[in-house]
Amino acid sequence: MPHAGCILVIDDEPHLRRAIRNALREVADRVVEAGTGAEGIDLAAAEQPDLVVLDLGLPDVNGLDVCREIRRWATMPIVVLSARHGEHDKVQLLEGGADDYVTKPFSTVELLARVKAQLRRARAQRAIPADTPYVVGPLSMDLVRRVLLRDGTAVHLTPIEWNILRALVLASGRTLTHQQLFDAVWGRAYGNAQQYLRVHITNLRRKIEPEPSAPRYIVTEPGVGYRFEGAA
Repeated sequence: MPHAGCILVIDDEPHLRRAIRNALREVADRVVEAGTGAEGIDLAAAEQPDLVVLDLGLPDVNGLDVCREIRRWATMPIVVLSARHGEHDKVQLLEGGADDYVTKPFSTVELLARVKAQLRRARAQRAIPADTPYVVGPLSMDLVRRVLLRDGTAVHLTPIEWNILRALVLASGRTLTHQQLFDAVWGRAYGNAQQYLRVHITNLRRKIEPEPSAPRYIVTEPGVGYRFEGAA
């Protein structure tokens, strides 16, 4: 795959930064490093990297706050390194602006695979104009005109199904939490919102998935949310 121009690594452990830097040389022309959250925010602003690898356990600032600050003014993918494994922690990370997370301990092979996936997603989103249909396997989705074709045959979606599909496709490869989907589709959560969302996801899968019981495109991240898989 084409090299990224620059990747920023924010981690306070020099030996871990070194291992990550060596792995990322496969996909980046330059790897810049920060040992604190404050330094990382400054470098993110100065370098405008193609991707950020961010450790949550920083000595000066909560890593989640660093993620939120960078996300406030930048759109580059952020891959978080975290020792936390709980569903609530994953939800917090994604809602705080992370695009993906790798739980410790991890291998550089796994991290590199996640980084490559996020770089591909970012390139695909930049390359395709908003009015160009997204084509994934047998599906062709014109999100502006709200036209969905499956193997060339039109598929009818309700307005809510369209809004869910649009939110997922535009974040292709990234898990959206239940709350992020509520915000994108309804503007707020109400009643038994997760169950309501689950019903719409089930109906949507019946219409677009080859095997709705083993979904290929709309993937569940248990306890967290949903992700659309497939290059846009």
